Amino acid sequence: MRDPDNMLLQQGWSPEILSSANLETVQTEYEVLHLMRQCANHFRFSHFLVARYPANEQQRFAERLMVSNWPAELVRKYDAMNLFHISRLAVETGMTKLPVQGDSALFSPADWESGQSGEAIALAEMHGLAASTAFLLHSTTSDPYLMVFSGKRLPLARPELTELHFSALQLFECLEKTFAAATASREKLSTREVECLRWAAAGKSSDEIAIILGISVYTVSSYFKSATRKLQAVNRMQAIAVALRLRLI
Repeated sequence: MRDPDNMLLQQGWSPEILSSANLETVQTEYEVLHLMRQCANHFRFSHFLVARYPANEQQRFAERLMVSNWPAELVRKYDAMNLFHISRLAVETGMTKLPVQGDSALFSPADWESGQSGEAIALAEMHGLAASTAFLLHSTTSDPYLMVFSGKRLPLARPELTELHFSALQLFECLEKTFAAATASREKLSTREVECLRWAAAGKSSDEIAIILGISVYTVSSYFKSATRKLQAVNRMQAIAVALRLRLI
C-alpha cells in the first residue's frame, strides 16, 4: 500500500483535485476511498458507496459492494433484508441516465405494498441516510454500477448536482483503473477454478458443483482453496466477491 502522506489525500478536497494530472497518480482502492470520503464531505454527505448494479437477486448487497464507508452493522442488516435488487434506488436509477435524488425511501422496495418498506426506511434514517443522490455509471466494458452519496442535507440544486455528477464520473474512472491493476497482479485462475466460483456465485453447494462438473467434492474444495489464495481472499465468499469485481466470472 502506498504512503498517503505524499499526495492529494492529505489536501482539502475541491473539484480541482480530480484533475487529470492528479487522477493519474491514483493506483489503489485505498486512495479512491479517501478521495470519495473527501468528495462526500465537500458536498456535505456522510455516507457513500459504489456497488455493482443489482440486475437480479443472485448476489446479495454485501457481495456487490466495491467501495463504501457504511458501518458494518448497516451493511449486515440491509443485506439481510435482501432488498437491494428491488429497491427504489435500483429501479429508478435503472430507468434514467440522469442523477436520482430521494429520501430514505430510496432504500425501500419499489413496491410500496411490501411489508418491508417501513423497516428499510427506519434502518436508513437510523443511520443518517435521510437523503441520497445516486448515479448509474458504466465501466468501459459496459458493466453497470451504482454510486450513491447519502446524508441529511437538502437535495442538491442543479449547479451543485452537475458538479457532483462529473466528480462521480472521475472517481469511478479512478476506481476502474484499480480493477485493471488488481487483475494484472493476480495469479491467473484455472478453468476449473473459474467454473467452481461461477457455480458458487449462482448459489450451488460444493456437492452440487461436484455433480455438475463430474468431479469429487474433495476436488471442488481444492479448487476453492487455490482460487481463494490466488485472489488474496480470506474465504470462499470473499473470493466470489473479488472474482465478480474483477469480472473473472
